[in-house]
Amino acid sequence: MDKKSSIPDGYQTVMPYLILKNAQEFIEFTENVFNAVEIKRNRQMRDEKTIMHSEIQIGGNTIMFADSTEQFAPQPGGLFIYVDDADETFKKAIANGASVINEVADQSYGRSGGVEDSNGNSWWITSVK
Repeated sequence: MDKKSSIPDGYQTVMPYLILKNAQEFIEFTENVFNAVEIKRNRQMRDEKTIMHSEIQIGGNTIMFADSTEQFAPQPGGLFIYVDDADETFKKAIANGASVINEVADQSYGRSGGVEDSNGNSWWITSVK
């Protein structure tokens, strides 16, 4: 049996799993900036605000995440993302609360810049020249 065939549809072999200070804010940021689609959400029974597990898809790729708790400290990540227009997406990220890590500039691999979202994740926004 081919290993890939045992992976459920919509999932990759390796996926980021982030533990975040504010998972709901992460969902809104990714929807507004990268057109993410939330595909799954489970809430903790004792607290309807705590997201115990959620998944978004951006361009067919899944990112899993949850709110941090006393048991699970925040674990933000670094994400590299290809977009059609790095300059435009960078501006949308800033308008949605991200801070600048590196301004968008021409690189050998494309036009790229870095931002940090309110959960401490770094996003390396890149478009191919």
